[in-house]
Parts: sequence; structure tokens; C-alpha cells
Amino acid sequence: MNESDIVKAIMRYLKGIPGCFCWKEHGGMYGTAGIPDIIACIGGHFYGFEVKTEKGKPTKLQEAVIRKILAAGGTALVVRSVDEVRAVLEGPLH
Repeated sequence: MNESDIVKAIMRYLKGIPGCFCWKEHGGMYGTAGIPDIIACIGGHFYGFEVKTEKGKPTKLQEAVIRKILAAGGTALVVRSVDEVRAVLEGPLH
């Protein structure tokens, strides 16, 4: 499965969650460098999901942005499947 297929699957899952506001962040000259691929707000909590394939690794900039989101009280991490996103959303914090 390539990264865009994983993103599509995660977006389908998130859009099925009542009250979830989410979008796929598109890179480019008008975006903020390093922002996670998927941004979501669920129940007033901010989530940033950096999507990678099984062998993919985040860049140093992506890692730095994830740390900033965590420091601001949001949740941000690298995910490789819908199951990983589901585990985060259904985990002990929620």
C-alpha cells in the first residue's frame, strides 16, 4: 500500500466519526512546511497524523513539528495504518 492509499483510508475512517473535522494537508508554497499529512479536531482535541508507509521515515522538520504540537497539548505522531489511528483515538486518553 502506498502513502496516498493509506491517507485515503484514514480520511474515510475519520469522516465516519461523529463530530470529527479533518482535512488532508497539501504541501506547497502556500502551506506550512512540516505540517502532518492529516489534521483533525475531535471533541475539541487537535490531532496531527504524519502518514508513512511501512518503511517510510519522517524528516527532521516533520519530527520538529510533531514535537511542537505535543508541547502545545495536541496529539501528533507518525502512523502507518487506519488501525494505528483507531488505536490512538480509542486509547486510554479517550
